[in-house]
Parts: sequence; C-alpha cells; structure tokens
Amino acid sequence: MDLKVMFTTFGMIFLAELGDKTQLATFAFAAESKTRLAVFLGSAGALILTSLLAVLFGSAVARLIPPNYIKMGAGALFVILGLWMLLFPGGK
Repeated sequence: MDLKVMFTTFGMIFLAELGDKTQLATFAFAAESKTRLAVFLGSAGALILTSLLAVLFGSAVARLIPPNYIKMGAGALFVILGLWMLLFPGGK
C-alpha cells in the first residue's frame, strides 16, 4: 500500500468535506436524534459506499481514458462550474 497516496487522499478529502452539505446534513440529523451513534454509522456508511463507487468508477474510466485527460476534464469542469456560479448566482 502506498502510504503517501493514502495520507494525501485522506487530507484532501477531509479538507474538501469540511462544511459541505453532507456534513451539515449529518449535523442536522445528530441535533434531532437521541441516537447519535446511529447517525454516525449511517453517515459513515454512506460516505464509505460513495467512496467505493467513486474508486470503482474511476478505475473503470481510467482504463478507457488516459488519466491526464481525466484531470484536464475535471479541472475544466470545476472552472466552468465556478464561472457559472459567479455569472448566474441564482438569487431571486
């Protein structure tokens, strides 16, 4: 196992997930529930499953499309979505 990849992945995902809608939803469920362990296990299980699907899908796509193209496409998508949000903020 490549520990550098594991810790880099952990750090990037941890920072990306701080304050996102998943964390806020888990926060809201925990505030309402008396069984916080059930909320933790449910949210942790969901994150594990979505991560598993991302790894499986990512490895399948990488067999068809070179990784450099995937990185460029993901970067372009982030830029396009960022510009979209700046130009069309969605307020009333």
